[in-house]
Amino acid sequence: MSTLSKRSTVYFEPSIHNALKLKAASSNTSVSELIDEAVRLLMREDQEDLTAVRQRANEPEISYEELLNSLEADGKI
Repeated sequence: MSTLSKRSTVYFEPSIHNALKLKAASSNTSVSELIDEAVRLLMREDQEDLTAVRQRANEPEISYEELLNSLEADGKI
């Protein structure tokens, strides 16, 4: 963990906390490191989602009704 870490209090359901402690012990790491990595993964996913949205910004929009009609015309519903 970075020496420039910040402290924060996080509350978990008891069963989640127990699972985190077991995971940390079995992977020879700390609960804090597990949480830090999980948050980093979530932020990475958000960044990928934002990139995908940006790349698709110029695609034509279709209403839900048009989508359903198209699926029905193609025999998919």
